[in-house]
Formats: sequence, structure tokens, C-alpha cells
Amino acid sequence: MEKSMRRNCILCIVCFCALVMSLVDGILNPVYPVKAAIKLVLFLLVPLVGYYRFAPDELCLIFRSGKRAWFQAMLLGVGVYVLIVGAYFVLRPFYDFSTITTQLAAGEGVHAGNFLYVGTYIAIVNSLLEELFFRGFAFLTLRRYLKTGVACCISALAFALYHVGMTVGWFSPVLFALALLGLFVGGCLFNALDWRSESIWASWMLHFCANAAINTVGCILMGIF
Repeated sequence: MEKSMRRNCILCIVCFCALVMSLVDGILNPVYPVKAAIKLVLFLLVPLVGYYRFAPDELCLIFRSGKRAWFQAMLLGVGVYVLIVGAYFVLRPFYDFSTITTQLAAGEGVHAGNFLYVGTYIAIVNSLLEELFFRGFAFLTLRRYLKTGVACCISALAFALYHVGMTVGWFSPVLFALALLGLFVGGCLFNALDWRSESIWASWMLHFCANAAINTVGCILMGIF
């Protein structure tokens, strides 16, 4: 009974935080500093309380590092970087990506003047928060109470749905669906890396490279380089 209660509490925390953050992005759409503060509460403070209550020893374990996992993540990260940037150049003749920069400027106050600062925060800090929450808490901790495959799918699905609020309206329906599918598959890949290493360092490296690629595309769109 105690195990079932802990599992349900973790599931509720994961669903609640992911849903609230998606609604903040999609409906409230505050300027980026406000959104970052909300995310710090939902993706850092809330899971830390969850760790303290349900898995106090897990928090130290998820920050272990291994050379093999790091090497694999670096190779995958380079591949993901090339894939994302390459996809942009392939799709650029068929899709007008300028609407993305317009929405970022109008909604979150992100523009060419502050994009490098925001992009650096997203690549390093924001990716770490998401890995701590979705891979550390929503996968590595949840797999204590569920089968690994089930925990992996729940974590990846929450990760994809969390991005709905921030990306809705960016793409055509087909590209939007493909983006969500890619996020789900990417979440599963991140989980697989963490399952092998039992830490979040490998997935954080891969996540960092993916965000760096998106930032590169953003710099091109905003004329920074």
C-alpha cells in the first residue's frame, strides 16, 4: 500500500508540474525571466521535496558520472546537433521559420539583443532542470515503482506534452505532430542513456547539444550570424 501511494504521488507531481508549465507557456506566456522563475519552482523545488519524501537516497545517485556514458552522449550529441541544424536547412525552402522569432519577441520578449543570454541559459540551466525533473524524478525515481518501460513512456510523454504550450502555433499541424513525436522519441532516448548509467549526466549532455543546435538556428533566424 505504501509503495502504491508513493507511485501515485510521484505520478501526480509529474503530471501536475508538466501540465502547469505547459499552460504557463501556452496561455499566460509571461516574459522569459518570469517563466524561468516558475520553472525553477516546478522543476527544481517541487521534485526536491519529492525526493526528500519518497527517495532521499536517489538524488545523490542520479548525479553520478561515467566515462562511457559521457562518451556515448557526446557522440550522440554531435549527431543530434548536425541533424537539427541540417533539418533546418533542408526545410527552410519549404517553410517560413520567421514566425517563430516573431512569436518569441511578442510573447516572451526574446529578441536578437538578448537571445545569446537567453539561449545560454536555456542550453545549460534550463536543460539541467528538465533532466532533473523528467529523467531524474519522472523516470529514474518512478522506475522504482513501475516497470522500466512504463516509466520510460510516462516520462517521455510528459516531456513531449510539456512542450505543447511553448510550440503551439509555431508550425503547421503536420510539422507540429512530427515535432511532438520527435520529442517523445528523444525523451525515450534520454531515458535509455540514463537507464544504462543510472544518472542524468549523459542525457543532460545530449540535451545540451540539442538546445545548442536550436540556439544556432535561432541565431541564424535573428541575423546574429
